[in-house]
Amino acid sequence: MTESRNRIAVMHGVNLDQLGRRDPALYGTLTLAELEQRIATEAGELGLRTSFFQSNYEGAFVERLHELRDEADAILLNPGAWTHYAWAIRDALEIAALPALEIHLSDVQSREAWRRTSVIGDLCFATVSGRGPDGYTDALKLLREELDRGGS
Repeated sequence: MTESRNRIAVMHGVNLDQLGRRDPALYGTLTLAELEQRIATEAGELGLRTSFFQSNYEGAFVERLHELRDEADAILLNPGAWTHYAWAIRDALEIAALPALEIHLSDVQSREAWRRTSVIGDLCFATVSGRGPDGYTDALKLLREELDRGGS
């Protein structure tokens, strides 16, 4: 019998610890703890196990990506503003070599021009943007499908 691939590393980047305090029109009203609880519950319903990480320090985010290869089967990441310029995070994601999905609470494509650039997008099998907390439900389903297909 094949071992089930179900470990999802959920990574939140810079300023995401401020959810609930940031502009609710863009980011919603849930705190990070509330969002993570919702993600864990929905992941469990799909047979996925989640671990969570958040940092406002790019180096810590990079170090965590370096550790994931033996601890996760896929990555769900919202690097926040680092998405648009953090080449070190891109390189670390490439080194992790796991199926990855990029997610954003706000619709980055309809915001400032600089937010439309993603340095990690080409390393991710999908991007979910602009659906608020509901986007995480979509992302988890996409991750489940990717893992079931044997995505790498």
